[in-house]
Amino acid sequence: MWRTWSGTHRAHPRTTATPNGPADVAGAVRSAADRGLPVRMGGAGHSFTDAAVTDGLMLSPAALNRLRSVDLEAGTAEAEAGLVLSDLNEALARRGAALANMGDIAVQTLAGAIQTGTHGTGRSTGGLASQVVGMELVRADGEVVRCSAGDDPDLFGAARVGLGAFGVVTAMTMAVRPTFLLNAREEPMRLEEVLERLPELRAQNEHFEFFWFPHTGMASTKRNNPAEGPARPLAPFKAWLDDEFLSNTLFERINRAGRALPAAIPAINQVSARALSAREYTDASYKVFASPRRVKFVEMEYAVPAEELPGVLRELRSLVDRGGHRISFPVEVRFAPADDVWLSTAYGRDTAYVAVHVYRGSPYQRFFSEAEAVFTAAEGRPHWGKLHTRDRSYLERVYPRFGDAMEVRERMDPERRFANAYTERVFGP
Repeated sequence: MWRTWSGTHRAHPRTTATPNGPADVAGAVRSAADRGLPVRMGGAGHSFTDAAVTDGLMLSPAALNRLRSVDLEAGTAEAEAGLVLSDLNEALARRGAALANMGDIAVQTLAGAIQTGTHGTGRSTGGLASQVVGMELVRADGEVVRCSAGDDPDLFGAARVGLGAFGVVTAMTMAVRPTFLLNAREEPMRLEEVLERLPELRAQNEHFEFFWFPHTGMASTKRNNPAEGPARPLAPFKAWLDDEFLSNTLFERINRAGRALPAAIPAINQVSARALSAREYTDASYKVFASPRRVKFVEMEYAVPAEELPGVLRELRSLVDRGGHRISFPVEVRFAPADDVWLSTAYGRDTAYVAVHVYRGSPYQRFFSEAEAVFTAAEGRPHWGKLHTRDRSYLERVYPRFGDAMEVRERMDPERRFANAYTERVFGP
């Protein structure tokens, strides 16, 4: 059995395989075709959707975990699909290289994160898919192919965020830069002040994001900017207190209490918001971008046009208040510049991301449904790896290159060897 990290989906594949390289993947795909089995690759399970679920052949990327090469002069690094992001970061650092931007969790596999559109927050650098400069994948007929902006650009445009529906990704070539430090500045602000000062806050910071605490008017802001140094990391006790005890151990206990007594959540959030404090430190970029998150939850995230964010967030706040919802998790807001990845949530537009979370085991369906109505009213695009109810009829309206991507899919997988229930809903049968 395979299941997602959050427990939202399980898979009972008929058979599994752990290939050691693209030739092994190709052989497994051909064998599955002979047996009439669908094929999916299941990684760390950090998607909340059933994107990886199959009852056919499930491939594990566990052995596809090598950093093949780093070329600092060219600014590129080739890594295999199953290399976990935290391991990739450390391997790159040993070679003097780093990703320019990444998300705030680093336990996903490289291919899994990119294929579902994982992103961080940035003024000039977008999500992980926008940093891909080349791909190696296995087609439905078992052929190993490569693509880039100069080599089969249509496949490259469609397959970077492709949910594994265009082929089994075996390796990716990433744009990298020399290692660098980030100065992290975190401080509480009133939500309305954040919304009023958004143009300034975004323009003055390379990486800006904030967390709004529902049932309060407060937000925690994060500003990460490249720094010359020297490094001034958090003291070990401070790091443990903030990132382990407060953000994980104590936060888990608070959410358990809120699940048992939902009526107490607004008061708990008020106390939490008042307890927010400022901190500042400078460390290696990847240590600032990502932090441990062990409290389990379910999540919905939508990408909306950046100019729509203030209205969307104010409507979401009104929804929480008037709907009688009790939401213990902060709402996370991040940003990305427009990119050219056909199925990226930031394709062609300056983007704001709004993510809503509910603690595991707590009811979330009504809140997510009402929040989704707010997001879709602003022509939001759902994160491919997080809960949503959108299907092809909606998605082809908000993605200008959706039809072009489906033509590429027809060429790469005409018999739908890489299909499952999720791809049929979002891409069509």
